[in-house]
Amino acid sequence: MTRRRSTAPAKPQDPHHQREAKKYANPIPSREFILETLAAQGVPLSSDELAAALALKDEQDVIALERRLGAMVRDGQLVRNRNQVYCPVNKRDLIAGRVIGHPDGFGFVRPEEGGDDLYLYPKEMRALFHGDRVVVRVSGRDRRGRLEGAVVEILERNTRSVVGRLYKEGGVGFVVPDNKRLTHDIIIPSDRINGAEQGQIVVAEITDQPTQRTQPLGRIGQVLGDHMAPGMETDIAIRTHALPVDWPAEVESEIADLTAEVPEAAKQGRTDLRQLPLVTIDGADARDFDDAVYCERKPKGWKLLVCIADVSSYVQPGTALDKEAQARGNSVYFPDRVIPMLPEILSNGLCSLNPQVDRLCMTAELYINGEGKVTRTRFFEAVMRSQARLTYDQVAAMVVDGDGELCERFAEVLPHLHELYQLYQVLHGTRAARGAIDFDTTETKFVFTDQGRIEAVVPQVRNDAHRLIEECMLAANVAAARLFQRKRIPAVYRIHDTPSEEKLTDLREFLGQLALKLPGGPKPTAADYAQLLEQVQGRADRRLIQTVLLRSMQQAMYSSDNAGHFGLAYDAYTHFTSPIRRYPDLIVHRLIKHLLAGGTAADLDLSKIELQQVAEHCSGTERRADEATRDAEDWLKCEFMQDKLGEKFDGTITSVNSFGIFVELDEVYVDGLVHITALDNDFYHFDPIGHRLHGERTGTVYRLGDRLRVQVAAVNLDDRKIDFVLADAAPRGGGKRPKSGEQKQTPSSEPAAGKSRSRGKRKRQSGGSKPAS
Repeated sequence: MTRRRSTAPAKPQDPHHQREAKKYANPIPSREFILETLAAQGVPLSSDELAAALALKDEQDVIALERRLGAMVRDGQLVRNRNQVYCPVNKRDLIAGRVIGHPDGFGFVRPEEGGDDLYLYPKEMRALFHGDRVVVRVSGRDRRGRLEGAVVEILERNTRSVVGRLYKEGGVGFVVPDNKRLTHDIIIPSDRINGAEQGQIVVAEITDQPTQRTQPLGRIGQVLGDHMAPGMETDIAIRTHALPVDWPAEVESEIADLTAEVPEAAKQGRTDLRQLPLVTIDGADARDFDDAVYCERKPKGWKLLVCIADVSSYVQPGTALDKEAQARGNSVYFPDRVIPMLPEILSNGLCSLNPQVDRLCMTAELYINGEGKVTRTRFFEAVMRSQARLTYDQVAAMVVDGDGELCERFAEVLPHLHELYQLYQVLHGTRAARGAIDFDTTETKFVFTDQGRIEAVVPQVRNDAHRLIEECMLAANVAAARLFQRKRIPAVYRIHDTPSEEKLTDLREFLGQLALKLPGGPKPTAADYAQLLEQVQGRADRRLIQTVLLRSMQQAMYSSDNAGHFGLAYDAYTHFTSPIRRYPDLIVHRLIKHLLAGGTAADLDLSKIELQQVAEHCSGTERRADEATRDAEDWLKCEFMQDKLGEKFDGTITSVNSFGIFVELDEVYVDGLVHITALDNDFYHFDPIGHRLHGERTGTVYRLGDRLRVQVAAVNLDDRKIDFVLADAAPRGGGKRPKSGEQKQTPSSEPAAGKSRSRGKRKRQSGGSKPAS
């Protein structure tokens, strides 16, 4: 019998070795392979045990592995326990995510890999600030069935400075943060007040983060002032939410040689579209033009070109410019200014598709038949020249109203505008056919005086030109997402998940009270929502029903996992059309270029894990921008209402809570609170399902969507709150007694969804002309 010779175990093969070899001269196992190895072993491993499992013997390889493990701990992929062994997050009930603080002291953790938020009790929040990254373990469920979390490890601190008002007591100062999600007062020792006075608005630099036993400590770094000068509300919002404003020296150095003209060498090898009558269509106040369109009739339909600024040609991976763009995540549009994602030489210059100049672009070519179905798509790099910079109002005046003067002025591009309008009407019809939800909401903008003071809040009217561009952008975004699906390549998707089971239960109970039913069974689709909206069009309570439907839906976000877009009724959707102002779009452009160069998933520089990290970060910067602009807008609304104390207005109830009702004023588009204590003619119970307050003795009902006449009672600039009281003893339209047979609900102290807010002026509106969802 021949004895088999023993051999050493073969070195395991990393399926991502090729990608790692492109990045490093001496590649080590990828993050995915490390996680797979830990999963295969089934137990936590030390760094030495992992090195053995991965057959790493060279000392330099082992050191590099330890560094990678440390980075994976910082990124929330691994946890190292007290025994110095590593185990994967999302195993053994460990979840990484961002902390979302609440003004009442509790908080939530939003998992980085998606899923339901975990509730954090106030005691867990003692050592945390809003925005910190943590790893938590699932500690239980509350009475509503929500997951509760306990902090295992703080991965990253988010708050380094705080804007707020300084107060002094006994020689010691403390700063009350302007951001109400930050519930810790910052203690300022007497030797660190640096001359700041009582009541001044200051920037406090955090020197010691909070712990379970101590409050955060800080020092005064800057005094912003005593009163709010014009534009100060934006300055405070920028500092409160730590928005990057100044460009690092490395970025300034990288862009120093850029000029306003595209170099001739950069145009070589691209499809030449300069002779086509491409046009940009934007708002009258837009300065950065990132998309241009062209449409021509074909025998079986239309050919649509959507040309997008080729930002990826100027912003290369790994550069200081790229790192800064990723850190910002998106441009931020305040009522009085813009904080751009890219320096002005790019955002308003080289990348902006300005008229009558050559520009580099990425083009989506779509062939669309007479039924609105996209039959063929192609992406390519091109050079273009916009033939005209048009506004929405101009286009609508030409193609809808037939304005003679404008039609003559833009005669060269007019035939193609008419083809665009014909195509839009077909595409808009397919929107209804696939069941996309179309909510009827009012967007607003601010009007300022020459001195920078707010003069009015006015509605922004959307016309067919807005919708025309929206449909073109949607078509291009869907084409990009489907390209990734066909090529089976990791990507960043824009996802909008289906409503949660809990919200659907509440929604159905609410609709049942109105003798309505949401179609679709346990898993309704967007078409079911759209069908119900169509069904209630003629009802007096249509606005109430639409608001409750809207609040039952999830928030759209970015993800490397394609979950589809519920609201738009797409199986796959991404953001391709705005790389000047959104970093995910820039990533999408790089992925498309990788495919155009013949690349595959195997040799892609970005792993799915890295794409998910980008997606989660950009979802966070998007929320940060929304919160910052909302803070500035709320301040402006309070400033606008300061001289209207005692005045009476008609309005509509936009939210009902256990502590009162929010009312939006007609024609002013500002909302405020009628506190429960101001309803002093009865004791009111809150019905969260019916979105109403119900009087115990009189039977008076205040419900979402009811009409009221209110009087301005108080305006608090610091808290950004406006208080109303009822103007009449008998409210007009609101305060109704229940109709015969209407079921009385059990009182509840659970708050309903937060109040709705009108939005301020910006280049792009969520749900506006160019899709932000």
